[in-house]
Amino acid sequence: MPAIETKSLTKRFGDVVAVDGLDLTVAEGEIYGFLGPNGAGKSTTINMLLDFMRPTDGTATVLGYDAQTDSRAIRDSIGILPDGYHLYDRLTAREHLSFAIDAKDASNDPAELIDRVGLSQEDADRKVGGYSKGMTQRLALAAALVGDPDLLILDEPSSGLDPHGIVEMRELIQAEADTGTAVFFSSHILSEVDAVCDRVGIMNSGKLVAQNTVDQLRERTGSKSQLLLSVEETPTALDLTGIEGVGDSSFEGSTLRVSFTDAAAKPAVVKRVDAVATITDIKSEEASLEELFTTYTTGDEPEEPEESRMEIPA
Repeated sequence: MPAIETKSLTKRFGDVVAVDGLDLTVAEGEIYGFLGPNGAGKSTTINMLLDFMRPTDGTATVLGYDAQTDSRAIRDSIGILPDGYHLYDRLTAREHLSFAIDAKDASNDPAELIDRVGLSQEDADRKVGGYSKGMTQRLALAAALVGDPDLLILDEPSSGLDPHGIVEMRELIQAEADTGTAVFFSSHILSEVDAVCDRVGIMNSGKLVAQNTVDQLRERTGSKSQLLLSVEETPTALDLTGIEGVGDSSFEGSTLRVSFTDAAAKPAVVKRVDAVATITDIKSEEASLEELFTTYTTGDEPEEPEESRMEIPA
């Protein structure tokens, strides 16, 4: 049973199509990054999944429940960290969590939730009006974990966190997925999405223009792997022709940059260069998620076959 499944999901506001025929599938235990520029339809999609907004056409199910007729069951089974959440300044973190536990009729221990998100027990007894942005983000995540949800919907979960906190957030998300919890999150920090997600979906102008692993998106866009080899002296004779899988090559000072249509050709290139020059450093580069995001949101995206869009991990 998919954690999230939409079929031809559409939302129109007058003449504006905010979400256009969305077919989206998120598997149990999958970490799925939901990306797109402002106005792409991400928030509208999430609002329809939570029944905060009704679709014009199409269907959506969450954990097997119909998003329109079973919205209460959905909210009891998921955890949500929304963007722009509100906390009560006069309540402590422990009081916030106790309230959330009672509201869900859950059995979580507030102290355990506080530890999981990296707050101290001392901070938990302070009123949240004096919290930093990072501390309030941790508390909001702890509230999302109440009831041990089968699905987490996170909107900008790293907002306000320092680098150490971002690493902890990544580890927590991975730990939840390892227990079978699906994680569906939107973020503008694309390097973090790249680091933790099993797959990503990219929205643009209301349409899902890509849905796959980052590696498969690289392959589909033709983004080439590159190798940078620094040498002591530029060799006078270097011929990389005849090595299958090698694309362009050029020297930038004493650094040779080689692009590949097949990354498996890298060892052969290193061996060829090593035969005519002394290699002092080797670096490998792949197209970043930022580059892929730009490709898919500037109108130059390749056609995604239907089977690729609907593919989910086993």
